[in-house]
Amino acid sequence: MPIARPVPGPDVTVVVIVYNDAERLPRAVRSVLGQSLRNLEVIIVDDCSTDTTRATARRLAASDPRVRCLRLPVNSGGCGAPRNAGLEAAAAPHVMFLDSDDELPYHACKSLLLTAEETGADLVTGEVVRNFEETGTTGLWYPELFADVRVVDGIRAAPEYFLDHLSTNKLYRADFLARHRLRFPEGVHYEDQLFSAQAFTLARTFAVVPWPVYTWWLAADPDRLSISSSRHRIRNAVDRVLAARLIDAFLEDSGNADLRPAKDEKFLRHDLRLYLGDLPFRELWWITEFAAVVTPYLRTLAPEALAAMPREQRVCQYLLETGRFAEAAECARTLDRPHLAPRHVVREGGRVYWGRTPPGSPEAAAALDITDWRLDEQPFATGPLRHEVARVDPAGPLLRVLLHTYDPARLLDGTEPVTAELRIATTAEPLTVPFRYDPPHPGPDGTPGPRTA
Repeated sequence: MPIARPVPGPDVTVVVIVYNDAERLPRAVRSVLGQSLRNLEVIIVDDCSTDTTRATARRLAASDPRVRCLRLPVNSGGCGAPRNAGLEAAAAPHVMFLDSDDELPYHACKSLLLTAEETGADLVTGEVVRNFEETGTTGLWYPELFADVRVVDGIRAAPEYFLDHLSTNKLYRADFLARHRLRFPEGVHYEDQLFSAQAFTLARTFAVVPWPVYTWWLAADPDRLSISSSRHRIRNAVDRVLAARLIDAFLEDSGNADLRPAKDEKFLRHDLRLYLGDLPFRELWWITEFAAVVTPYLRTLAPEALAAMPREQRVCQYLLETGRFAEAAECARTLDRPHLAPRHVVREGGRVYWGRTPPGSPEAAAALDITDWRLDEQPFATGPLRHEVARVDPAGPLLRVLLHTYDPARLLDGTEPVTAELRIATTAEPLTVPFRYDPPHPGPDGTPGPRTA
């Protein structure tokens, strides 16, 4: 009599969460079913959708025995509860997560699984390709973190991986998650951030691979923006700060408070930086409300994390914290653009300070000191001039553009006449347009205003 052999279970469970996304769900599920790793299962967790998602999920399950469907009885309002439900139902020794509007590249599951088996790591993380639907362009998620294959002996050996806070570009050992009772927080947004920080902190080792393992689609339609793409809502900033505070509490309660400076640096370099980059495009009321949300939290961050930020970001943060909101928005235009000059500087006691107001206190002097930018020592060819479009007036076939040029290094103060031209790059040959240059007129306080052209 032949001996019955046990049917092997799946090697990887991919939990696909969905809410009112019947249109894109099939693409996500097909990206899993078409993987080079065939021995896997898909668990679709419907967060109580009100469109045709439920019927779509059932059709997908009927088309392939590797697909199972779960439906939450009420909508959870976030990603934590559906991911936890899928995790509880997973049958494989390794687990991944996928959102219904994204995809997995062809070899994602197999390559991550092989790396996990070869290294014995508690989790394996890989590169993410971001597809921007509006522009048709792509970008990589922190490529400096994914330069090569490596095995890391815990987060203290490479604290920069706090930046890799997505949960979806990783494969986890199910027994690792079970041993530490790791689950997503429910009822909060940015649940990825806490879950990933916990996983990195608790992992004895984690592995890194340099190839793409996740395709993140960023929608162009404003009605389909993801939570992370909805930074125009003040509530979005509130949720980010809450997630950061939850991580702080976890680090303290788990005896890992020494990791706080690394996590704080991540918050400044990623979370806060996203909003600062938006300030020039926000109205003053929005900036005021945003400052009220983030300023109390900024005051709790580790001094070494604050000191690690680029000077222009530290200036911007100080202006935000001290209620100089219009100046903060102005300063935000210089972030990551070291050749863009400030509009105005103050020279006092051999030092150079950002803005047109003397510091007035040691704290302000320390925060606004930009002497090390060496503005006054730059040659004209590379000197820091700041050109801003002040007005655009279409007049029939003509386009009249008013530019303000700010010259904090006083490069244009010489006696020689100054000429200006505007070069416009188009799909045809570049155009050179003559400009009229007007020297500055004194402002209300007697200081020179911007030069105009």
